[in-house]
Order: sequence, then C-alpha cells, then structure tokens
Amino acid sequence: MTPDENAANAANAANAANDATPESRESAEAAQHRLRKELPAEVAPMAGTSEAEPAAAPQLTGRQRLVKGLWPPRVSRAQLTVAVLLFVLGLGLAIQVRSNSDNTALRGARQEDLVRILDELDDRTQRLEDEKQGLEDQRTELENSSDQAEEARKQTVEKERQLGILAGTVAAQGPGITMTVTDPKGAVEADMLLDAIQELRAAGAEAIQVNGVRVVANTYLTDGTGGKGVSVDGHKISQPYTFKVIGKPQDLEPALNIPGGVVQTLEKEQATVGVSRSEKIVVDALRAAQRPDYARSSSQ
Repeated sequence: MTPDENAANAANAANAANDATPESRESAEAAQHRLRKELPAEVAPMAGTSEAEPAAAPQLTGRQRLVKGLWPPRVSRAQLTVAVLLFVLGLGLAIQVRSNSDNTALRGARQEDLVRILDELDDRTQRLEDEKQGLEDQRTELENSSDQAEEARKQTVEKERQLGILAGTVAAQGPGITMTVTDPKGAVEADMLLDAIQELRAAGAEAIQVNGVRVVANTYLTDGTGGKGVSVDGHKISQPYTFKVIGKPQDLEPALNIPGGVVQTLEKEQATVGVSRSEKIVVDALRAAQRPDYARSSSQ
C-alpha cells in the first residue's frame, strides 16, 4: 500500500475508535500504532533549499509568441514557387470570372435585342467601309494629281529649255557641223553669209553661232564700213568666218554643197570653204532674254 492509503486507513480507524467501545478503542489504538510503524519517516529537508532560487525568465504573451514565430520570415524556394503558382492561378481565375461576367449580359439578352445589336454592328461596319473607300479614292486622286503635276512640271522645264535654245538664252550641244569661210580678198559680203544661215535653217539647224555671236530669229547681218568685214547684230566680225551648227550632219552638209548653193557661191568669190562633221558641237554664245513690248500670251 502507498503512504497515502495507509494514512487514510489510520484516519478511518481513529474515527471508528472514537465511536466504539473501550475494547474496540484498544484494538483501534493497536492498529493505529502498527500503521504508524509502517509509515516511512519524513524525509529531512535537503541542504540549501533555504537559498533563493534564481529568478524565472519573464513569461511571453500569446501575441509576442506569434510574432516571434512569424518574424523574421523563413521562406524556402519551394514555398516561394508555390506562392507564385498560387498567384498566377488566382489571376487567371479573376480574368476568367471577369470575362464570364462581361458575356453574361449578352447571354441573358432577348433574341430581338441581339438582332438589333447585330444590325447596329453591321451598319457601323458598313459606314467604316464607306469611309475607308472614300479615303482610298482621295489618296488615289491626290497621287494622280501629284503625278500629273510632276509630269506637267517636267514638260514645262523641257519646253522652257527648248525655247531657250531657240531664243539663244541657253547653251546647247549636240551633233552637227563646223563650216569655216576664209576670205583673203575680202570679197565675201553680208548677204552671202545670210544665205548660208538660211540654208542651214532650212536643213534643220537648231542652234547656230558665228564667230562667237549667237544667231536667233531676229538676227541681222550688215557689211562693215568701207566694205571690210561683216557685222552680226551690230557685232563686227572678221574672216575667217566660223559657223558652229547643231543639227543632223547628214542633212546640213549636203544642203551647203548643192549645185549653185552656198559653197559654190563663196568659191566664185575666191573664198575657201571647209565643212566638217562632228558628234559634239558646243554652242555656248548666249543672248539676253528680251521682253516683247506688245505681244502677250493668249493662253489663260
């Protein structure tokens, strides 16, 4: 039996002794005396128990223990991967829910409303197509007008150049001939040289230059003072007379050598005439552009 059970039995026996007869009391005292012998002696207190125990550590509250357990956070790579996957999954679910909510209105619409919406979309699409076609037509028109304007500008520049060559305001080069008239006796007169210019023009000459003077539509030739030399547009020139002519050489040279033509007429006056063809004749003598006093363009 344990010491506690022995003590309880002794207490019960004492209570019974108080209520019992003298004989029973004696027997109870004997039993109690026997139980006391069986009880173990009290353990003497250990040495040093009277010394003050060290102060216990302060107790933490529940919130402090929670904070201490959560901070600083200890996140592993696996936990971080799981967190990212959960975030992506949540984002996808949110987008899906939003898409479904956007389509809910159309799913719940009546058939008449859906037909009306489709008609409005068709009308809007048609209007946009018409606007697109109109813009494309305008672009094509602008491109064509730009091309036409560019072509007109090119034609204008080319026409101006051609007219400048004929008017003597622009230098020119091209195939042609060179005619040299040597007159040692001074028998060549202005009308003979003018006949040569007329023959060259009739043969298709496009630009003519005589001794550095440009020949144009209103060019005139006169004899020099005392029958010596010739003047072209007031500029006195002397022999040898050099003609630089741009045109088709196959037409210009025969026009000068026809029987009774320019070459034979000049040779009768004891002049020497030399004609040579060339693939490049340069006519660089220029005339100042003159503004007409009375003539005006008839084009509006």
